Amino acid sequence: MFPEDIERMAAAVVAAAAGRGWTVATAESCTGGLVAGALTAIAGSSAVVDRGFLTYSNQAKAEMLGVPSETIEAHGAVSEPVARAMAAGARVTAGVDLAVSITGIAGPGGGSAEKPVGLVHFGCAGPDGVVHEVHRFGDIGREQVRLESVRVALGLLLTVCEAE
Repeated sequence: MFPEDIERMAAAVVAAAAGRGWTVATAESCTGGLVAGALTAIAGSSAVVDRGFLTYSNQAKAEMLGVPSETIEAHGAVSEPVARAMAAGARVTAGVDLAVSITGIAGPGGGSAEKPVGLVHFGCAGPDGVVHEVHRFGDIGREQVRLESVRVALGLLLTVCEAE
């Protein structure tokens, strides 16, 4: 279902988290649940994956993850503060060890000079806090922005899981 490299990364995340006895949640906007889908495509993922939050709207980010509406209004949904709040909110709400968040502009529309198509913010919340990454994939097509975002999110989960 997913490209081979994504399957390998998802399997590595599941193995690393299982090895630590950790549980994982996802908080996804522009990827629409693809990270959770990649993780749950792996046999044995039920020992690790707790839940995924599909928070496409600002209201969903606020209601499901506790992202303050003031933060969204001040910075926009596609921003570092919102990505960090999404990851932290998913971790707390789900009661998991590790949560990843993705919020971005997959295109083809919706971009601006300040926030162009292909801009994606990521957060990963673990026991030591929240880390953030931002990627500017460019206008490479909606599907490619989403797949690249899955790769980054899985990489972040693996990095944080292995660093703890």
